[in-house]
Amino acid sequence: MADVFAALANPTRRELLRLLLERGEQPVQQLADHFDMRRPSLSEHLRVLKDAGLVTEQPIGRQRFYALRPEPLREVSDWLGPYERFWRARLADLREVLDGLPDE
Repeated sequence: MADVFAALANPTRRELLRLLLERGEQPVQQLADHFDMRRPSLSEHLRVLKDAGLVTEQPIGRQRFYALRPEPLREVSDWLGPYERFWRARLADLREVLDGLPDE
């Protein structure tokens, strides 16, 4: 899971995942059109995502198509679940305290 967190730490890689989620499988050139960087740099980001198991790569002819592989994100969500419940409870407690304060 450390590879997944390392991959998600970069905003470019998070944006790549968002594009693949919203638009489905895409060739690298179509993904590159969304970024102001050279294609080798984008390919490096895609390699990190692939190594973390977050995307699949399929060569079709001369192009490489990438698709989201969401299973590792489910593992992250499962791991974060207890922390989310913890913070929701704390924020609900804070809301109660703030609601009990007199209005000014």
